[in-house]
Amino acid sequence: MSDDKINVVGTNIREKATVIWNVANHLFGYFKPHEYGLVILPMTVVKRFHDCLLPTWRAVQDTYEKVKHLAVIDGFLTQASGYQFYNTSKFTFDKLLADPENIEANFRDYLAGFSPNVQDVLSKFDFDTVIKRVVESGSLYLVIKEFNSSNGYLGPDKISAVDCGYIFEDLVRRFSESFGEEAGAHFTSRDIIYLMTDLLLCDADLSHDGNITVYDMTMGTSQMLSCMEERIHDFNKNIEVTCFGQEFNPSTFAIAKADMMIRGGDPNNMRFGDTLSDDKFSGYTFRYCISNPPFGIDWKREKAAVEAEHKKGELGRFAPGLPKISDGQQLFLLNGLSKMAPDGKMAIIQNGSPLFSGDAESGPSEIRRYVLENDWLDAIVQLSTDQFMNTGISTYIWVCSKNKPAYRAGKVQLIDASRCYEARRKSIGTKRNDITDLCRRLIVQAYGEFKNDAVYGDKDGVYCHSKIFNSEEFGYYKITVERPQRDENGEIITKKGKPVADTKLRDTENVPMTDDIQGYFEREVLPYAPDAWIDEKKTKTGYEIPMTRYFYEYQPPEPVESIVERINALEKDIADSLNALFNREG
Repeated sequence: MSDDKINVVGTNIREKATVIWNVANHLFGYFKPHEYGLVILPMTVVKRFHDCLLPTWRAVQDTYEKVKHLAVIDGFLTQASGYQFYNTSKFTFDKLLADPENIEANFRDYLAGFSPNVQDVLSKFDFDTVIKRVVESGSLYLVIKEFNSSNGYLGPDKISAVDCGYIFEDLVRRFSESFGEEAGAHFTSRDIIYLMTDLLLCDADLSHDGNITVYDMTMGTSQMLSCMEERIHDFNKNIEVTCFGQEFNPSTFAIAKADMMIRGGDPNNMRFGDTLSDDKFSGYTFRYCISNPPFGIDWKREKAAVEAEHKKGELGRFAPGLPKISDGQQLFLLNGLSKMAPDGKMAIIQNGSPLFSGDAESGPSEIRRYVLENDWLDAIVQLSTDQFMNTGISTYIWVCSKNKPAYRAGKVQLIDASRCYEARRKSIGTKRNDITDLCRRLIVQAYGEFKNDAVYGDKDGVYCHSKIFNSEEFGYYKITVERPQRDENGEIITKKGKPVADTKLRDTENVPMTDDIQGYFEREVLPYAPDAWIDEKKTKTGYEIPMTRYFYEYQPPEPVESIVERINALEKDIADSLNALFNREG
């Protein structure tokens, strides 16, 4: 997808979302600003359903009259509507507005005419309660009128499924910002999603028709799924893409299910519940997993269920270990790995914590060990800061594969793309940087060519840097170095012929797994502490991925002469300013 299209679509999305959000002007005084979304989001979904069904409204009416006395009528009505949903009500928005005195009763009749799958969507919004409040405010007619304006039109002939999805996403963002949600509740813009999809599909053979399954464990409004489907169809329109997703926020789940219904997919594949504590896809595996789970968010609510599943060992999703309670993102990583088919591949966004947090043999380290020793970690791409709408921190795309090609086996590719971005002319929240076509091509080229210490792009401008490592290079042994206690005369205190360790002098060393422990000890410790020894019973194994260290480039300090010259110039400037000041006072 070209930058121009992204920019045009982005502009259209913001304009349309702004028009829709401005309906909230009619709610002022009766709803608090952070409550506007309670009305705007479900009304947008209803209007999208309405505009999709409008061309076949008459056909559905005629069909309903013929079959309404039958026991099973869904098949007839969905065939008439052209979608997996329908509405048998005699009302449209035009007809509702033609009878303002009965607007509430007629609107409820209209909503009751929707098929059961739409009723499920509306129930997740608690829409009945919302309507009561809108009626009490005297705003229902005005709200429906605004949504029925030309600017509120959401028909598929003008707004594609992907574009409508991003309108939903933008509305959800506005709703969330009005609550002041924290950095973990962020949204993924399409430039990042398309980079993730291209990394997943970089080496895929999509020339053959068939079915591909795609799963998002934290799907939000399901835009990663729809973009993945779109990208696959860019390569081969005949491939059937079956999307699956889980979401625990009722509003965003309702939008995702509505979006899937409109796109013609199976809405039953969109499932409601907490992925960590209530896995709706137990036993399922998928060809592709793509997800942006929350980070920096605790898992206290899911603690009992997660710990119970951890105790199941290999029969559960969390066998390797558990991360610290304050950050559950590695649990999503483990969930994704458990859902990958034997030829599966995953792209998942994480912050910096899963790279290095936790001591040797701690939960986070053991999770890294599990991924690396199974050779499932394919690549990690470091993005720039300020890539997301609600958080400016550094983020990383982990690419995992259960079917690496032979040339990538036993190796991990790290790509520093922190300088591979272009600044936006106008930020969206904290999103100030974009991954443009050029940036995406450079990163995907680096990933595809799999070269060590290779730079793609211009080091004075936009570029990324690729390095290749053997998996064991991320492992280390944490050894405990002891020193002996000494008496007042400086003699070593012994017990049963062995020196007694002085706990005050105890130290630890991290020995790279690629190094020999004894050789490291003799080289790095004994020259400085000849009486030291290793307590081998305390040796632990750890794993970390210190990307910053791997890509650190030494910058020579400024020459002393230049510093002196700057200081002299500064002193002269201060002296001149003081002289001028005192002369004026004199």
